[in-house]
Amino acid sequence: MPRAHPSASTASLARIERSAGELSTSAAQRMEASHDWYRQLSAEDRSWVGLVAQAGIGSFIEWLRTGDDRIPAEAVFATAPRELTGSVSLGQTLDLVRTVVDVVETDVTALAAPGEEQVIREAVLRYSREIAFAAAQVYAQAAESRGAWDARLEGLVVDAVLRGEADESMQSRAAALGWGSTSRVAVIVGGSRSGTAAARIDELHRAARKLGVEALAAVQGRRFVCIVGDTDDGLHAAATLEGHFAEGPIVVGPTVPHLFAAGRSARAAISGYTAAPAWPGAPRPVRADDLLAERTIIGDLPARARLIDRIWQPLASGGGHLLETAAAYLDAGGNLEATARSLYVHTNTVRYRLAGIEKATGYSLTDPHDAFTVHLALVSGRLTEPRGRASSRARPG
Repeated sequence: MPRAHPSASTASLARIERSAGELSTSAAQRMEASHDWYRQLSAEDRSWVGLVAQAGIGSFIEWLRTGDDRIPAEAVFATAPRELTGSVSLGQTLDLVRTVVDVVETDVTALAAPGEEQVIREAVLRYSREIAFAAAQVYAQAAESRGAWDARLEGLVVDAVLRGEADESMQSRAAALGWGSTSRVAVIVGGSRSGTAAARIDELHRAARKLGVEALAAVQGRRFVCIVGDTDDGLHAAATLEGHFAEGPIVVGPTVPHLFAAGRSARAAISGYTAAPAWPGAPRPVRADDLLAERTIIGDLPARARLIDRIWQPLASGGGHLLETAAAYLDAGGNLEATARSLYVHTNTVRYRLAGIEKATGYSLTDPHDAFTVHLALVSGRLTEPRGRASSRARPG
């Protein structure tokens, strides 16, 4: 059952109406004296806050006059623009309500007709409670609207990164999401878990905040794409966020300086995710650069070029017969003695050269996947060499 409307006499109403301007001024002075955040507001925002306070006092007087049980609290905030919620937080708005209530309660003896002090106090408390609920509703609606708009912006930014469209529109959208100065960016691609996209993205955002990195995410069909920023180790970030992806491979693109270069990381991560099933034993997560061989097989030309640069070129230019030794060792199926015989050298020489190959390229021919990658690099390198020269360089001699 709703409580009965407090009955204020005509005398009390007249006193409150005459004091409305003084109450607004007293509230503003109290805010100035009590709250640092109020003093730091711009002149325009302080003016809007003042109008909200005046509207609150005016609405209170109107409510007392009409005798309506329903308190029109929502109308108090209709005077202020929606943007004010970005300058003044909900907690600060409640500070404003408390201050106005304190001012009214302090002056209640002068405001109320003799004998009606308790009635006015009760009316102020009921009214302030409804104002607080109305403020919470205003901020909740603003947060929902802002969240929906941010989600749309986030999806557009991720889509632009995947398409490699680092234009001015993406720059402005990224800045609106707080990514204007974000650096050290990597793209992570994995499978999308079941459930609503919004819920999965919100969960990932919370996990990223705990990790101390920035994150943008989008669900694209069966893929879940995450862009992490302000991270020195994209693989570590992916390992921490692993639970937000479905089962299967998670591939991390190379770290790039900023969001507007993230297209390169995205292309590598997507290519790696497509090629990852070719390496069933791949770690989870895995770097896109660790899938260069698989990416080359599916026709990724940048991966093929990187494979040649990382393996063929150092071996071909390193001297010491490293290229010939790598080819002979792979042709011999990893047999040291057979390799030594084909090269007419001692097995210890082969071991020494294998160590040199690993030092020059970062790949160990005793590891099956590394050996496969080097083998494909040699094949790719031979195809780029002039006819005759490649065969002579790869042939033991």
